[in-house]
Amino acid sequence: MGKSIKNLSSVTVVGLDIAKNVFQVHGVDAKGATIMARSVRRGGLLKFFASLPPCLVGMEACSSAHHWGRALIELGHEVKLIPPAYVKPYVRRNKNDAVDAAAICEAVGRPAMRFVAVRSVENQAELMRHRARELLAGNRTRMLNALRGNLAEIGVVAAQGVQHAYGLKRLVADGFDDNGEIVVADGVRRALAPLVRQIDAIDEEIAAIDKEIEARVKADETARRLMTIPGVGPVTASAILATVRDTSAFASGREFAAFLGLTPRQSSTGGKQRLGRITKMGDRYLRKLLVVGACATLSHRKGHNDALRVWASSLLERKAVKYKFKLTAVALANKVARIVFALMTRGGEYDERSVAA
Repeated sequence: MGKSIKNLSSVTVVGLDIAKNVFQVHGVDAKGATIMARSVRRGGLLKFFASLPPCLVGMEACSSAHHWGRALIELGHEVKLIPPAYVKPYVRRNKNDAVDAAAICEAVGRPAMRFVAVRSVENQAELMRHRARELLAGNRTRMLNALRGNLAEIGVVAAQGVQHAYGLKRLVADGFDDNGEIVVADGVRRALAPLVRQIDAIDEEIAAIDKEIEARVKADETARRLMTIPGVGPVTASAILATVRDTSAFASGREFAAFLGLTPRQSSTGGKQRLGRITKMGDRYLRKLLVVGACATLSHRKGHNDALRVWASSLLERKAVKYKFKLTAVALANKVARIVFALMTRGGEYDERSVAA
């Protein structure tokens, strides 16, 4: 049970370390003195918090945190979710549930602390749709790679690229190439047929998700404005709006880009700035979508003379390094993230007019 429970009516701040079955609670009063430090079973958690006066409850933004956050808000408490990385500096030696709860209780009261907004069930469902799509896309890639590897065993090799991998799928289904020459034996076709059926089924599921996402973004005015930015399509616009519910949490576009891990890692001291590679912190899924969109923008920039593409083209020409295309794509994704923040906070659309020579 931990420490003996004192007068619970004086509790003002509570640190809650959530788990599957046993939760750790650490509560302090207005002066910061510890009032309680105990464990609570899952079935009695809401009953326990119902016995407390309305107070500030801090939790790490991890699995099931939004569910418990909504439940505690209904009981009249103020709930703030903290990124786990921001709680770690407040852990005093070792690590256990009681120490974690005390660290959360300490971190939630810091004036400069950053918090995660409690999500609604509808918002979580939208994010789950993107996670399901990402999982299906990953499984499709694994199936195509398995198809490519098995056909290579019999001397059938295709070039890199998804379109060539789908050519192998058609080759297994038909058994012969465009010239009518049989290149895949019947035994091999029967062995690889399950992979082809799985790929077809995954394609249908992804197409259904994409259709639903497109219908949702067409009905959203902000999403339509975001899709005017080069490299931002329905999936990216939907993911941005589902992930970023409150832009007031960011003071500038650079902070938003830093949230996505697109800003350089700093190791500066003594007035000397040392910038390294991007931090890759924050939301990995959004960062990937923006970088992929930036690669598409760079590959199809001919015929466009807007400010963003002109800037990207000049940067690509100035770079003399080996991986200049990828380097420019990441820099372009950083700039696109800032444009996204500007459109979400100030309104308007991306100006695609040609710039002066």
